[in-house]
Amino acid sequence: YPCLTEAACSSAEELESERSKLSVDTLQFLLFLYVQQFHNVSLRRSLLGDEWPSPRTKSPCLSEKSGTGNKSWDDQEHLAFVQSHLLDILELLLEPEQLSASSHSSCSSLVSLEAVCALSFLLEGTVSNSGTVRPLHKLALRQPCHGLNGYSKGSRTFSLPKLESWLRSSLTANPLGITVCVNAGKNLVRAQQGSTRKAKIACSARVVPEVSPLVMMSHVYKQTVAKSSDTLVGAHVSICRCHDSFIYLLSPLRSVTIEKCRNSTFVLGPVEVSVHVQSCDNVKVIAVCYRLSLSSTKGCTFHTLTPTQPLILSGNQEVSFAPFHTHYPMLEDHMAQVGLATLPNYWDSPMLVCRDSGDTSVFRLLPPSDFYTFVIPFVMEGDTTETPGGLPQEYQKVLKKRKQMVKVWQRMVKEAGLSRDQTKRLQAVVEDKFYEWLVQTGNRQQLDSLVPPALGSKQAAG
Repeated sequence: YPCLTEAACSSAEELESERSKLSVDTLQFLLFLYVQQFHNVSLRRSLLGDEWPSPRTKSPCLSEKSGTGNKSWDDQEHLAFVQSHLLDILELLLEPEQLSASSHSSCSSLVSLEAVCALSFLLEGTVSNSGTVRPLHKLALRQPCHGLNGYSKGSRTFSLPKLESWLRSSLTANPLGITVCVNAGKNLVRAQQGSTRKAKIACSARVVPEVSPLVMMSHVYKQTVAKSSDTLVGAHVSICRCHDSFIYLLSPLRSVTIEKCRNSTFVLGPVEVSVHVQSCDNVKVIAVCYRLSLSSTKGCTFHTLTPTQPLILSGNQEVSFAPFHTHYPMLEDHMAQVGLATLPNYWDSPMLVCRDSGDTSVFRLLPPSDFYTFVIPFVMEGDTTETPGGLPQEYQKVLKKRKQMVKVWQRMVKEAGLSRDQTKRLQAVVEDKFYEWLVQTGNRQQLDSLVPPALGSKQAAG
């Protein structure tokens, strides 16, 4: 991890030495490249060069119909692909001399233990549905499995046909996937306000309690949803098709994916691994996270504190980056839980991984004149009272100048000697202008949705 290396090194020479130790497993990288082609179902589509899952594929997200929709939401599609391409995947991992032999006859081909370890990058499982998830190579090395997968302790290899047969007979759909989460997981939906659709929020913690839960959130529409609880701690969060909403997830999280959302604000607790935003329009993401990546977004703003450079992948337009600018009482405690600190912070150094048609204006740093702090409107216990790490100096100056302008205005009103009637009229004008600003910025909707629900119902925030 380059950011951890840099933080721990005391000199440029030591940093260069540590960076030289970083490497990528070749076989795992081959598998990574191979799975990028999962979406290819025709020559025409393969020539388009879309990433998998294809953003052009229509996704019903939580559709109850299996076998339809975007492959990224369909665990059966994943299973079907692996089963139909299993032999190709195994042959991809063979040694060159074994690969030439397999073209004639796969009966004598052997798969190295190193190759099966690399395959753990894609496959993992349990023993007799015990609930404890183990990588593939640890399952394959169990003594009872040797006769089924053809493992030889002497040569530390597996028989290709036996290994393929063993895998094919053992493969099942992901028990931690979205389908299981929605169909068998715990329903987190409570009474919702201001919505014309039924939001779908589910958690897989009840399905497999021994591993990090998957929290699935979809079709939140014109609502404010807030949650801070043990259910979210260490969870993988998947958010899809949420529109015109404000979503607060104020707990330490494992990872977050935000897909096909628009006109919404997402305030996240510290994210241990990554935040990935895809195919979103006009969303604002506020988070402390280890890594941020984005693809196919338009008009989005990211207020982040991150020890790695944000990754700008393909298809992005009009992206704005700004410093992290809010806090809640438990924020610093949550940051400590996931191992994130205030330094280093590379929010302002994004990496343009895929340049689109030579366009160099994919992103910008938010001008200080457009910068405002963000207040999280919930009362919680905790010690954090200000933004961790503070704000860059140029942004602090703008905020200080605005505060001075407010003081000047207050002094002018006080010294104007207005009568009681004039004071009331001035107050009415100010309130009207403030209401117009609330409507124009969308903050009026957020304030309305924060109003407690009627007696007899429970609020979504909790």
